[in-house]
Amino acid sequence: MPFYQRLDGSKIKGRRTVEGLLRLRDGLHEELPERTFNRTLLLATWNIRDFDKPAYGRRMDEAIYYMAEIIDRFDLVAVQEVYRDMEALNRLLKILGSYWKYVCTDTTEGRRGNDERMAFLYDSRKVRFGGLVGEVVLPPIRQPDNTYTLVPQFWRTPFMCGFQAGWTRFMLATVHILWGASEPDPEDRVNEIRQIAQFFRSRIEDPTSWSRNIILLGDFNIFDIEDATFSELTNAGFVIPMELRVESNASRGRHYDQIAFPIRPYRLESTGRAGVFDFFQYVYRNEDEAEYVDAMGAAYHRTSSGSPRAESGKRRYFRTYWRTHQMSDHLPKWVELEIDYSHAYLQRKLGHSDS
Repeated sequence: MPFYQRLDGSKIKGRRTVEGLLRLRDGLHEELPERTFNRTLLLATWNIRDFDKPAYGRRMDEAIYYMAEIIDRFDLVAVQEVYRDMEALNRLLKILGSYWKYVCTDTTEGRRGNDERMAFLYDSRKVRFGGLVGEVVLPPIRQPDNTYTLVPQFWRTPFMCGFQAGWTRFMLATVHILWGASEPDPEDRVNEIRQIAQFFRSRIEDPTSWSRNIILLGDFNIFDIEDATFSELTNAGFVIPMELRVESNASRGRHYDQIAFPIRPYRLESTGRAGVFDFFQYVYRNEDEAEYVDAMGAAYHRTSSGSPRAESGKRRYFRTYWRTHQMSDHLPKWVELEIDYSHAYLQRKLGHSDS
């Protein structure tokens, strides 16, 4: 469990944080399965908005405690939008404790990279880093005259790592697909999803791969499961279970985040328990707006032109802007996976079929 010793319940901010943590713990207990020692794996992906870019200021300690509480309910979490300066990630890990480890990318350089890293956070008591790590670079295309043409690379380089939990080895590949135009199927976004899906399909089909249990997860910026962006995953042979086909943005209108599995037999099986966790039901709630007026400062009261905000404008500022830069505008998407196949293994030792 996270470390709470620095919280002071006798002070206003400390008391508010403790009360929020208690609500959050109740919600997590109600909505998520309990973690097991070796039977299942709780896997999540979470785009933590601008974690932690100076343009939006340093996150409150309160928010870091809430994030730690959420992450600690999983075994392994893919995190997108970790900033070049890793102070916020280090603050988070200090609360989580020393058994939580991470592996992360360097930042993708250039404007398109947006000074972002991607990371995997994992509880080392349950999950072991397998030694495989890499960032995806697309190979050049060979032409008929045996020359090679370079291809455009991803805006933010996808990140893959090998892990092991119990006897089970698997590879995770996390992405943050470009936004581009604010429309469902801009060509560049469709192309990026097609390229990453086809790249890992070839890895799954390769018997020399470190593991053919490859899971794609992260922020695909998919608007809807009927869009071409989503179809690029399924066309490449990836499977998204029905329980994971739910909206993952904070306003619950978009399918931005995905967890996609390869076809059988090269995949870990879901227990059927999966979904998203809406932390705004428990912390930084709509009804908590007045609690944070001082923290929001002058921006809460004024528009960019300096004129006073209407009450509706203040409400919108709190709900869609300020609190999403404290927590995120994405919700953690999670799935529970089977990792203990020892019973079937022993049956095969006797020549019995799986049952």
